[in-house]
Amino acid sequence: MDIIYTSFFQRALIGGMLIGVAAPLIGIFLVLRRLSMIGDTLSHAAIAGVALGFLIGDMPIVFGMLFALIASFAIEKLRHAYKSYAELSLAIIMSAGIAIASILFTLGRDMNMDVDSFLFGFIYALSPNDIWTILAVAVVVVLIVAAKYHQLFLLTFDEEAASVSGINVKYYNILISVLTALVISISIKVVGGLLVSALLTIPAACSLIIARSFKQSIFIVMLVGELAVILGLFIAGVWNLAAGGTIVLALIVFLLLLLGWKGIISGRK
Repeated sequence: MDIIYTSFFQRALIGGMLIGVAAPLIGIFLVLRRLSMIGDTLSHAAIAGVALGFLIGDMPIVFGMLFALIASFAIEKLRHAYKSYAELSLAIIMSAGIAIASILFTLGRDMNMDVDSFLFGFIYALSPNDIWTILAVAVVVVLIVAAKYHQLFLLTFDEEAASVSGINVKYYNILISVLTALVISISIKVVGGLLVSALLTIPAACSLIIARSFKQSIFIVMLVGELAVILGLFIAGVWNLAAGGTIVLALIVFLLLLLGWKGIISGRK
């Protein structure tokens, strides 16, 4: 347990807990709007940016964030082009991200590209600058959700009613996409591009089981995210396991426990 007192573990815990708030908070809006797969889509776009960042210089996070933002705008554009088949936009952008990433990683095969840490996460490598970046994004997400709660609530449950009530639906759709892109970009180093969507969706899945209101859902997703990050990090630290994997498995365990509890309660009625 001496690892708890090391600076790299403490940075990992701080960074993970910040992500544990920001990612599930955005994720609940995505899940309720049936856009759960946007996390996978933007993470693949971000990985393509990471690859380009390695190729042209040591700026993987910057280019990962840039590619995720570009992909978020492209998704919104395609969603309007295919209104009856909105999920097509996710499939198209995900395919593009995978294709670009594979080509860029092939071009950089002779370079010292730390690909695994961005695919599967390496939270123990978080630097002080990474922590400040994560903190900035987390604060922005929390403040915007708090300030625009009413508009986001209406948009999430009835986009047409939101438009009729005078809400700029296009603006808020883009806002959610941009916030999602930022959260995914900073989460890649924590849990990895292949697992980041779990932090967006599984806490929301947990809240759907027990929450009785939208405000309860918001509280539950953040609580589940925090508990999973803390438990996953401690398990990974003690048994020398991959932190990203243990965090996601902790989320899945919470979900299974809640499903089991709900099944028991339903069986008694």
